[in-house]
Amino acid sequence: MGQPVTSPTRVGIVGVGAIAGQYLASFRTLEHLRLVAVADLDMDRARSVAESAPVPGVRALTVDELLADPEVDVVLNLTIPRAHADIALRAIAAGKDVYGEKPLTATVAEGVEVLAAAKAAGVRVACAPDTVLGTGVQTARAAVDAGLIGKPISASATMVTPGHERWHPNPDFYYAPGGGPLLDMGPYYVTALVSLLGPVTRVIGAASHTRAERTIGSGPRAGEVIPVTTDSHVTGILTHASGALSTLFMSFDAVATRSSNIEIHGEAASLIVPDPNGFEGDVRIRRLGEDDWETLPVSAGYPGASRGIGLDDFAATPADQTPRASGDLALHVLEIMESVLTSAHSGSAVTIASTVERPAAVTI
Repeated sequence: MGQPVTSPTRVGIVGVGAIAGQYLASFRTLEHLRLVAVADLDMDRARSVAESAPVPGVRALTVDELLADPEVDVVLNLTIPRAHADIALRAIAAGKDVYGEKPLTATVAEGVEVLAAAKAAGVRVACAPDTVLGTGVQTARAAVDAGLIGKPISASATMVTPGHERWHPNPDFYYAPGGGPLLDMGPYYVTALVSLLGPVTRVIGAASHTRAERTIGSGPRAGEVIPVTTDSHVTGILTHASGALSTLFMSFDAVATRSSNIEIHGEAASLIVPDPNGFEGDVRIRRLGEDDWETLPVSAGYPGASRGIGLDDFAATPADQTPRASGDLALHVLEIMESVLTSAHSGSAVTIASTVERPAAVTI
């Protein structure tokens, strides 16, 4: 399904909340895409976004209208996580390709249902994060693939923030089931680890819940207290099929860290990988026997990338090939994260049922 690679793929956005602005800003430069419509439960917001869109001719529609619109080839699903599966399944039933924000769905079971429905309907599903396609993670991957660190042994991934309620005007879903630091920020880190080191076969996790309430710090609800009903600090150990071990440290409780976002350690060198929530950044290497770190030149990835590059890559990928931000990759990442939380509550290691090929590298 979808338009030929030589034709712009016509995109309809469902959900024009906070993250939509970053995608909208990219449509001026994404050569394989054309934004044609937006929809939201709040029609006033949809109309406002359509009128201020950076490209002309964008229509404001209801969700039902957009999903049925023959002028829409792919639905860009920017709804909240618990709505991802519903919108994806409705778009698939309408014969449309789907590209979603992370995570793929709120649960692995929903993700399996979405991918099965897409396969039966002959449409494609892809999913953020696409930050791993930027020059930061891709340059790090090129270094690993070239053998600069030798055989990979281990990795660490660290994300620390005292919480999103300080800046987000409606942070409730971050602290409800389906939220938390792992499911919110983990997709960036776990997708990067899978891209760098390959699929995961087994996980073990631990988690804690430090505060029962959070106070909203900005916007019209500032001062309102909301409950915390999910784990807000999560650690995990991932065993990759290659034998490498990755350690996750994801927190909405801790204050700050000086740890690198991601480090990869091999027999011959260690590698510092930039923030996987961004597209760029320095990749630094320290080789065995050397006394200091060296910054590697940019050698791979989409230069100057921004949100939406994964959708553009998806649109440019022929239907018989796997897009880099594939639904299978997103499902594997979701299963890893869900299994870390399952392990944290059961106290037992969990075997990962799914697997995936590393996405094709982005060469310059």
